[in-house]
Amino acid sequence: MQHGYIKVAAAIPAVKVADCHFNAEQTEQQIKQANEQGAEIVVFPELGITGYTCQDLFTQQLLIEQAELAVGSLLENTKTLDIIAVVGVPVAVDSILLNCAVVFQRGHILGIVPKTYLPNYSEFYEKRWFASTHHLNETSIHYAGQQALLTAQSQIFVTADGVKFGVEICEDVWAPNPPGTYLALAGADIVCNLSASDELIGKHTYLKSLLAQQSARTMAGYVYSGCGFGESTQDVVYGGNALIYENGKLLTQNKRFDFEPQIVVSEIDIFKLRAERRTNSTYVNAQHGHTALLHTAQAPLTNKPFALQRTIDPLPFVPQDEQMYDSCEEIFNIQVSGLAQRLKHIHASKVVLGISGGLDSTLALLVCVRTFDKLGLSREGIIGVTMPGFGTTNRTYRNAIDLMRELGITTHEINIAKSVTQHFEDIGHDMAVHDVVYENGQARERTQILMDLGNKLGGIVIGTGDLSELALGWATYNGDHMSMYAVNVSIPKTLIKHLVRHVAQTMHNEATCQTLYDIIDTPISPELIPADEAGNIKQKTEDLVGPYELHDFFIYHFLRHGFTPQRLFIMARHAFASPQQRAKHYSDDEIKHWLRVFLRRFFAQQFKRSCLPDGPKVGSVSLSPRGDWRMPSDATAKMWLDECDKL
Repeated sequence: MQHGYIKVAAAIPAVKVADCHFNAEQTEQQIKQANEQGAEIVVFPELGITGYTCQDLFTQQLLIEQAELAVGSLLENTKTLDIIAVVGVPVAVDSILLNCAVVFQRGHILGIVPKTYLPNYSEFYEKRWFASTHHLNETSIHYAGQQALLTAQSQIFVTADGVKFGVEICEDVWAPNPPGTYLALAGADIVCNLSASDELIGKHTYLKSLLAQQSARTMAGYVYSGCGFGESTQDVVYGGNALIYENGKLLTQNKRFDFEPQIVVSEIDIFKLRAERRTNSTYVNAQHGHTALLHTAQAPLTNKPFALQRTIDPLPFVPQDEQMYDSCEEIFNIQVSGLAQRLKHIHASKVVLGISGGLDSTLALLVCVRTFDKLGLSREGIIGVTMPGFGTTNRTYRNAIDLMRELGITTHEINIAKSVTQHFEDIGHDMAVHDVVYENGQARERTQILMDLGNKLGGIVIGTGDLSELALGWATYNGDHMSMYAVNVSIPKTLIKHLVRHVAQTMHNEATCQTLYDIIDTPISPELIPADEAGNIKQKTEDLVGPYELHDFFIYHFLRHGFTPQRLFIMARHAFASPQQRAKHYSDDEIKHWLRVFLRRFFAQQFKRSCLPDGPKVGSVSLSPRGDWRMPSDATAKMWLDECDKL
């Protein structure tokens, strides 16, 4: 394991039914191939040394003996390799025959795991040949020249780096109480499954759903290898499934029904899985009382270079294209339901919000419109207030006015220049000095207008600030930081663009669509500093605090998984390694710089998050002090910044 990742492989070798020598040779080749690719664990199909479809040949002594000799040859021929291999083989113990997984490394058997649940229905009749662990009395056996313990007790294998994995075999995962569940509760980070599931119409989809759910329920990695081409097709066909999951997410898969041997490799994020388990009190409580027999693997003799093969999404908050419509609709429904409940509870039929012509206020306005439509309230009860100031450009001003008019809400325009100028005179501030006083004075004046107008009209002020701004502290305390209900409070900036675009793509009013698209294309800015000579936005937020793509990436993995700066850097450089459809490319120096900015601002600005107004949680990350995030406002960032200095 390096940087919390362990590289694992699922192999589908060539196989000949009842030819143990051939099958062992093919298995050996793929063990070496997986080892060359840096895998630390490789998993093979059920009964792969003999072939799963031997049927009554399993009663033949010669087949059982040759299978044991084949395992012995594998031990000898891989004794110089660090990789841990998990292969399927029948093992005779006195009067019973067991369907087993043999786990070995560097020529030594680490353990033998028998199958628990034997299918004996439809096309399956394993009980004709095999016994279950339920029929096994714990015993030590001499197998392939070594001593090994056969037991019905749960067994967990521990790598030199402390990664724990367990093994279940095919039908075990289809059972109502899979052994893998108990293995995970006993501490296994990964469950390996040696399988021989045949192909039927619709079964593959169900299998993937089953594995995704099992890995999600146990918050574990899952490595699945199923029999493929070469097994008998007398009555059924085996497509050869190699699948690797992590906490419900498919990391990689092979091509089914291929006639050539295959191997898939990916990294499972052990640190992330353990972080998820630690923060889930239900999982922690369920672990009580679950134990397993531990087998410790040997430390590697060689250090292999570390290179991630798995994909890391640069935009973890943003749904993939195929999920975009449904996800956006669900997000809107959460926001709308939250606001609707608040309005009904206080018997309000009016809301007040500032409309700047920017992304955040646009999304908040769209949520208000949907809420009022769903409640059957007149849109005239939505009071949109545009408040031009010293930095307002014609582009954002026009978009704000057009959007309010097109959506049919009540529009107010209050220019703040006069009142802010008077305020600066009162406190003796030089208008030519464009510092924090200059900026925050405008932001607080706008909030005061909204609050007082809300009181006058009998409405509540809707907050427009988002999750990214809260994490960075990019909000004026008691200015745009404050509201009476904050509908965007747990939505990051990278997602807001997609939500607004979703509305534009589904709206039939062409004029409104064009306005929304122009808002999306407008540079993000608080517009508190006067425009340039051409009247364009001069103060661009991302030039000051950094790219929101990077910051949202840091926010997600820092809050959700508690990753270190070193880990955040490694993941970010991989996720943003090259320009792509979903994100830009950022250099190592850019990532390091903005990571440091993120950490410094995150710690320094906690006081703003400690007194947030109410608002709905939308995704898995939230900064509400009443829910997901409780942090002292005066905690020091020194350790995190010190680690940044070492990158």
